[in-house]
Amino acid sequence: MKLHRRSVVAALGVLLFASSALAADAWTELAKPGAIVLFRHATAPGVGDPAGFKLEDCATQRNLDERGRAEAQRLGEQFRSRNIQVGAVLSSQWCRTRETARLAFGSQARNEAAFNSFFQESSAIRDAQTAQARAVLARWKGPGALVVVTHQVNISALTGVGVASAEGVVLWPGADGSFQVVATLAP
Repeated sequence: MKLHRRSVVAALGVLLFASSALAADAWTELAKPGAIVLFRHATAPGVGDPAGFKLEDCATQRNLDERGRAEAQRLGEQFRSRNIQVGAVLSSQWCRTRETARLAFGSQARNEAAFNSFFQESSAIRDAQTAQARAVLARWKGPGALVVVTHQVNISALTGVGVASAEGVVLWPGADGSFQVVATLAP
């Protein structure tokens, strides 16, 4: 029963996302003070992390390839060419997210463990970490947009929306602590 309810909630999230994405231009929404965008890291071939993964050792992780590096650079160029004010950049501690953030936004990025991947973790860890991430997002008031570079599993848990590499989801915080998905940004 619990699995069925999650499926229904995810389907409703996708429907709400689809209708709101059609009604909003992502770049216009991002130009508004206090906007939030969650980006999945740029292309890093594979799924999950290799056996022997160590957070402090990039050589043990799945990392960006040349395509991913180019995607990250284009992402930053898009923000600059549209004069989108970036107030802060947060990144998970994984090397692929940190490199995406650095290539797109320079040294402005800082690590935030609430956005670390929980791909292979239990639902209890996933739920607790998602609550921490929601709290970080809820505190954002600007100025400028909050850019978060994280992982697909985190974005799905926060929004109910699945994303491709280097794709972003633009959010607006609701008065009740919820977040409304208003648009997506393709890589």
